[in-house]
Amino acid sequence: MATINTTTVRPAPGWAQAMRRFTDWLVCDFGGGPRPWKFAWVIDVQKAGTFFFLGLLMAWYHNTTVAAWIYLALHGSYGLVWIVKDLAFPDPNWQRRITIGGGINAFLGVLGWYWVFGWLLISGVSQPHYPLPDHVWFALCISLCILGCAIMIAADAQKYFTLRLKRGLITDGMFRYVRHPNYLGEMMIYGSFALMVWHWLPFVVLAWVWLGLFAVNMTLKEASLSRHPEWAAYRARTGWLLPKLF
Repeated sequence: MATINTTTVRPAPGWAQAMRRFTDWLVCDFGGGPRPWKFAWVIDVQKAGTFFFLGLLMAWYHNTTVAAWIYLALHGSYGLVWIVKDLAFPDPNWQRRITIGGGINAFLGVLGWYWVFGWLLISGVSQPHYPLPDHVWFALCISLCILGCAIMIAADAQKYFTLRLKRGLITDGMFRYVRHPNYLGEMMIYGSFALMVWHWLPFVVLAWVWLGLFAVNMTLKEASLSRHPEWAAYRARTGWLLPKLF
C-alpha cells in the first residue's frame, strides 16, 4: 500500500477547481436527465469517424492533393490508433456516464472542432504557404505526429498497467523526466495537425483546449499527487511537459 503524507498535500488552486466544475457540468451533466452513454463512447465515435469524415471531404471537394492525403493519413490514422489504445487499455477517466446534453456538448463543443481542422485544409479555405518547402514541412508534421503517438501510447500504457499492479506515484519509464508525458504526446499530435493546416483557427482551438482543459487537468493531478511523500523530490527533478535541462 502506498504511503500517504498528509502534512504536505497541496490543495488544488481555486481557479482549477472552478474550471473543472464548469467543464464537468458542460460535458457530463448538462441538461440533467438520464445518462445513456459513457464519455468514452462519444470520444470513440469522433476518433473512429475522423478517417471516414476526412475521406468524404476529399471526395466532396475533389481534393486529391498531397497535403490532403497526408492530412488524412495523419489525423485519420491517429483516430484509429486511439481506438486500438482504448480497446487495449481504456482510460478509467472516460468511463463515467454522461447526460444526452453533455454528450452533444462534448461532441460539438470540443471534439467537433478537431474536424474543422481537416475541413479548412481540404475545402481550400486554408491555402497554406508554409515557412519551409512543402516536402520539408510535411516531413516535420509527420515526424511530430508519429513521435507524439509513441509518447502518448507508451505513457498511457505504462500508467494503466502499473497502477493495476501497484498504486502509487510513477517516477520511472516515460515519467522519469516529464510528469505529464501523455499530455505532451497529445499536444505534439494535434500540433502537427495545426501545422499542416497552417491557419489561425486551429491554433486558437488548441490554445483553448490546452489552457482550459489540459492545464487544468495537469494542475489538479499534481495537487492530488502531492499526497505522496516522494512527490517533492520527484517534482524538483522533472519538468511539467519537457525535461529539465539544468
